[in-house]
Amino acid sequence: MTDVEDLPRAAWPFVEFSTLLRANGFFVSPEQTQTFIQAVGLLGPKTVGDIHKAGLATLAPPPERREEFDALFRLLFLGQSIAAGISDNEEEELRAYDERDGEMDPPEADEINESGDEATGAETLSLRQFVELDESEILRRFRRQAPSRLPRRQTYRRTAAKAGDRWNMRKLLRDAVKRDGEVMRLPKMARKTRQRRILLLVDVSGSMKQHTDTYMRFAHTLAAVSDHFEVFTLGTRLTRVTRALKLRNRDQALAIAATLVADWDGGTRLGDALAAFLSVPRFAGFARGALTVVLSDGLERGDHTAMTEAVERLSRRAWRIVWLTPLAGDADYVPQTQALSSILPHIDRLGNGASTERLCSELIDIARSAA
Repeated sequence: MTDVEDLPRAAWPFVEFSTLLRANGFFVSPEQTQTFIQAVGLLGPKTVGDIHKAGLATLAPPPERREEFDALFRLLFLGQSIAAGISDNEEEELRAYDERDGEMDPPEADEINESGDEATGAETLSLRQFVELDESEILRRFRRQAPSRLPRRQTYRRTAAKAGDRWNMRKLLRDAVKRDGEVMRLPKMARKTRQRRILLLVDVSGSMKQHTDTYMRFAHTLAAVSDHFEVFTLGTRLTRVTRALKLRNRDQALAIAATLVADWDGGTRLGDALAAFLSVPRFAGFARGALTVVLSDGLERGDHTAMTEAVERLSRRAWRIVWLTPLAGDADYVPQTQALSSILPHIDRLGNGASTERLCSELIDIARSAA
């Protein structure tokens, strides 16, 4: 199969769909992917339904897995939903949303959630209004300090430096020519650095209700000072809100985010949400080499196996995983839930996320420890 980079950009979604199918246990050969692309080209599709028919004809999913095939197709091409691992007595599915696919419809009035105080899998759609507060001095100070103090990584490009690990031969020869072959000093080169990508995963379930406003304001500030930044909300759905929070005006950014996220203060399905994040190649790619920050109390309902496995998979992609929980505001805090205890071997730090000051301090400390 030709490398995806060598294909026209228009063909990339079809190759990505085959990759997504393989990641979910479907047997798709490279030849089938080529045939799929050729079939779409021959059809000259006018609707997404034509692409779906071409996929059925060329990728040949087993009849017993037709519904799963259709769900993955809707996820990639329509951004609608992705099935989550659920027990026999549950009928809901966890949905993944990306704001680039268009705005979501606000929930109906009779679906709006009043409150949520414990971990649950029930999905209750809600609209959220962020209280208008002046930006605190803590966030203003963080905005000033963060650009130079957030974690950085080395690139493959090099630049002139006083203390480098290689000789700058071009500059050395140019200087030698100017001085008739005399070498007065030995210039060096060092690898350039750039700000490391930050992936922020914000738990918006009912048990985190008191901290959601703080976390979203922090996310907006972090988006403003980060060169490479992605943010998702986790609850009974997985929603990407990066584009909304990149807006400079904070009130406008939070208002748009409020319309995108439909599961404010609802149930908790952290394991399923993280698994959904990793099952979408475009999303999972955001975690590669990134500083991944999870803002959550880790109160997963029921069996925590899905959450543990998802965090373990995420740890293999991320540069570091920092889990900040408001429960750690107590100096004597020790994880009490099986879910949090089970992920400790797979994260780099379990820190304090009880306040804006602690959130800012934790990120600065990460950069300092990595230096």
